[in-house]
Amino acid sequence: MTDLIAIVGPTGVGKTVLALQLAQALDGEIVSADSRQIYRYMDIGTAKPTPEELSLVPHHLVDVLDPDEPFSLAEFQERAYAAIEDILSRRKLPFLVGGTGQYVRAVVEGWKIPRVPPDEELRARLYAEEEENAGSLYDRLIALDPAAGDLIDRRNVRRVVRALEVCLKSGRPFSEQRGKSPPPYRIVQIGLTMEREALYTRIDARIEDMVARGLVQEVQDLLDRGYKWDLPAMSSLGYIQLKDHLSGTGPLEEGVALIKKETRRFIRQQYNWFRLTDARILWLDVTQDPYQAALAHLQEGKQ
Repeated sequence: MTDLIAIVGPTGVGKTVLALQLAQALDGEIVSADSRQIYRYMDIGTAKPTPEELSLVPHHLVDVLDPDEPFSLAEFQERAYAAIEDILSRRKLPFLVGGTGQYVRAVVEGWKIPRVPPDEELRARLYAEEEENAGSLYDRLIALDPAAGDLIDRRNVRRVVRALEVCLKSGRPFSEQRGKSPPPYRIVQIGLTMEREALYTRIDARIEDMVARGLVQEVQDLLDRGYKWDLPAMSSLGYIQLKDHLSGTGPLEEGVALIKKETRRFIRQQYNWFRLTDARILWLDVTQDPYQAALAHLQEGKQ
């Protein structure tokens, strides 16, 4: 008997649709594993489930924070486990659904995550240091913790800052505070995929639809609420790319083209997180009726 179903895959591939279908068929509830759908007021650009979709199945970890509230991987893991336990306690089936690789793997693999609270003053100093001398923070991190180089891409400044913060605040190497303690769940992972160029075409169309439905106004509304561009939430894909346009220094067409370009790059990153060769994931082509295939696989597992 399965305790947790994880539905993973790249953005735009159809995870929400499949999750809703399976959750309705199997008396389930959805725990979002999307690092941006957790924020309020960010609906169009994050492809958040519509109010109608949210009403079909109970959802957890959607619209629970304001965009200026800090949120860490450790906090997500803690909240996700709490939601899963709550769902199981009511004899429902939890579905962990999303394309944020770190979020999904932190839950299904039971990552041990440093519980060092954020220090905004320290972070501000570190970001200022990086702005003055690009790459200096990564070099500083490797000097303190050489093994961190196997865990963190030097281009991911936010993760470099966090690792340095953990090292400096705890007095211990970041890499030594990582490990795994798998949760006591019987987990089935289902991955959705499709031919890459077809997915890119679908994504381009979805971005055009987002713009038509008011994406630019959604970003402007966030600015009008007082949320600044330097917030992690505002750096989200589909938002930061419109900065020049909304600042009056660039045409909308360039911003939209940049969203499409960065979304393709993000899809490649997601495939690196969720590898097609991962034997733990049942990969289904979305053009081949993934609902029936997934349902048959899950029902077979009950026998």
